[in-house]
Amino acid sequence: MAKATSVTIVNVGYRSTNYWVVSAGTSRLLVDIGWPGTLGIMKANLRKMGIPLCEIRCAFATHYHIDHAGLAEELKREGVPLLVLDVQVDAIPIMKRWTKPQDRYVEITAEGNLVIPCAQSRQFLSQIGIAGEIFHTPGHSDHCVSLLLDDGSAFTGDLPPETYAFDNPVALGSWRLLRAHGATRVYPAHGAVRPMDETSGD
Repeated sequence: MAKATSVTIVNVGYRSTNYWVVSAGTSRLLVDIGWPGTLGIMKANLRKMGIPLCEIRCAFATHYHIDHAGLAEELKREGVPLLVLDVQVDAIPIMKRWTKPQDRYVEITAEGNLVIPCAQSRQFLSQIGIAGEIFHTPGHSDHCVSLLLDDGSAFTGDLPPETYAFDNPVALGSWRLLRAHGATRVYPAHGAVRPMDETSGD
């Protein structure tokens, strides 16, 4: 088992969506995966940031909407395994309904996917040297998950900020869960990194 070490976080996003590479040395995790048909853009952004594609140990989507997971199968074909949380499995085939031929979406297959429950995520991440855990955080969609590193960094996808979720008790519950487990900074899928207190509705 790899020893957990300090991590670095790099944004390789495009089209107004953030895609985060969390690295422990040269062992890397891609958080949110990219639009379909944009493999060239993703590769170019990785090169620009000095991140070899071959060093990405796996990729996972905070949720299965087209701007977050549309590139998953294409990346699998490039040798990047797809990490899927068990609460997300049923959402994967549904994503195809929201695509059009011009999207050039390559349908995600089950073959080779790494499917685990959230309860096993800490053990899985420790194997690539990353200290953290993945939590089920519904509120944007029922199958949303968030990565929370032990340093307080929370990768929350499209979970609505608390100030805008006053009428969304499910989202508010997800924020309470993240805060209770030590979240201090939010790395959202859209917009700038912000401290947790800026998301608080207290």
